[in-house]
Amino acid sequence: EVQLQAFGGGLVQAGGSLRLSCADSAFTFSDYAIGWFRQAPGKEREEVSCVSTSDGEIRYADSVKGQFTIISDKAKNMVVLQMNALKPEDTAVYYCALDPRKRLCENDMSYWGKGTEVTVSS
Repeated sequence: EVQLQAFGGGLVQAGGSLRLSCADSAFTFSDYAIGWFRQAPGKEREEVSCVSTSDGEIRYADSVKGQFTIISDKAKNMVVLQMNALKPEDTAVYYCALDPRKRLCENDMSYWGKGTEVTVSS
């Protein structure tokens, strides 16, 4: 059974960096969509970034372009989100998600990790 585990969240000052990681040793899908979503207090969940392992396409939300970098390592079944120049508006619970049925992420991903909280203080 796929059980995604996300870790790396925490409290950081504005301008700082955090690195989120998500891994699972169980899944053996050949290709899948894998990415990160976030949900800020009082807001809907939104996609932050996604990778298509079938063709390598990477997608970022406009709000994080140039600020966040996603890295997918199929050999390790891992995806990393490097977050730089963090802003208070990046404060949210971050979730990793995977779906072998999809080329890129959508809101109805098959597998979700438990969220990891990111708090950016001003």
